[in-house]
Amino acid sequence: MKQAEVKELTTAEIQERIATEKANLVRMKLNHSISPLDNPLQIKVARKTIARLATELRQRELTK
Repeated sequence: MKQAEVKELTTAEIQERIATEKANLVRMKLNHSISPLDNPLQIKVARKTIARLATELRQRELTK
């Protein structure tokens, strides 16, 4: 997810998306520990997506 796409989301959508992405990340890590993922870079991408969403959420809190 690109930063421009994140900026278009509402605050509620960002919070919902963060929760979804975190659950997905935990699931991927667990699956990777049991049997290796086909593409372990998915974990890295998920972490970066969560960081982008959290950064945008924090910027919105500071600008209020």
